[in-house]
Amino acid sequence: MTKADFVRRCRWLIACAVLFASANAWADEKSELKEKALKLNSITGKDPIDGKIKELAKDAENTKKMLKVAAEVAKEKPQPFQYNGAFILARAARELKENEIALEFFNISTQLAMKVKSASKLLESFDGKISLLYEQKKFDEAEKACQELLDLEIDPKFEEAKIIVLEQMIQFKAKQGKIEEALKLTDNLMKLDEGGWYFVRLKGWVLHEAGKYKESAETYLDTIKKLSENKRLKEEEKERWIERTRYILSSVYVDMGQIDQAAEQLQMLLKKKPDHPTYNNDLGYIWADRNMNLDESEKLIRKALEEDRKQRKKEGVEKDKDNAAYLDSLGWVLFKKKQYAEAKKYLLDAVKDEDGQHIEILDHLADVHMALGEKKEAIAVWKKALDTEPASKRDLKRLEEVQKKLKAAEGK
Repeated sequence: MTKADFVRRCRWLIACAVLFASANAWADEKSELKEKALKLNSITGKDPIDGKIKELAKDAENTKKMLKVAAEVAKEKPQPFQYNGAFILARAARELKENEIALEFFNISTQLAMKVKSASKLLESFDGKISLLYEQKKFDEAEKACQELLDLEIDPKFEEAKIIVLEQMIQFKAKQGKIEEALKLTDNLMKLDEGGWYFVRLKGWVLHEAGKYKESAETYLDTIKKLSENKRLKEEEKERWIERTRYILSSVYVDMGQIDQAAEQLQMLLKKKPDHPTYNNDLGYIWADRNMNLDESEKLIRKALEEDRKQRKKEGVEKDKDNAAYLDSLGWVLFKKKQYAEAKKYLLDAVKDEDGQHIEILDHLADVHMALGEKKEAIAVWKKALDTEPASKRDLKRLEEVQKKLKAAEGK
């Protein structure tokens, strides 16, 4: 054997040794991750479960490794996970945006809940599953999941809860454009609850989703009237539902272009809760967006940011950051006041956050760039805006506006 051959052989042996050691190390780590995942079966109680999910979400890198191993382990026969373990893994995966793994474990936890005939566990895991499908805009799958649940017979308590599932199925039908089916089911529920308010509110939502804004506004006003006259609800609960309905109604009026009516609803809400961040922000924003009451709008939006900071401090939020939507509102009102440099500062802060990667916020930033003569930057931001996923009909309308602006900026 020549010296060169000897050297080559040594290198090959070293490489094999390293590869073998790496394989053994991964096998050991995989075994540890499997054991860690299976230990989740023994955690019981709402607070310990919530605490463990929070802990897993915080340790994102290691938890993602464990989730992948757990997904492989779940394919074993017999399937080794119990309800609590599967449910914890599902929620941790959802927190970390590992959606396929989350859905897999929500399915496992749902099957296990059915096996033990636990209505509470079934509804808990089902809620997680359809919420995930909703976020992913898989409305057809969510509708099928609802129907499957409605077809089950477990116990009387579960039968009572089916009304909530039916409500969700109606919403999923509407999201798919099955408006007539959704309205027919809603009207049937209203007949069963003659004189009630709950399903009138649901009809208002379906009509809003269908783009029938005038009918939706009238239905929500009827909901508020029925709530006000309701004798069965406790006063506190009644006021809470009226508040929710009034806030949604303000959004319907915005879609109708009736800003004065939208502002009136928000002012009524602020009269009772003057420090509410969202109500301050929304009123300030809809005025600013229409070049109305700009000084007052700025005050309202700054108050929203201030009150939101107070709330976060009180709640002890770990990763403290300003609300991207509120930063956008402040940037927008400053843009309307032609304070472009100041507006840019807040809008740049807004888009740093994941929640700020929204077509409307990006469009606002691009408008500011253009006002400052920064055409290249504006074009880049508008292109980024076009890559975002529209979440609503408003976003789809905004998408068309951005396309027009981009073409004009590029001279096309």
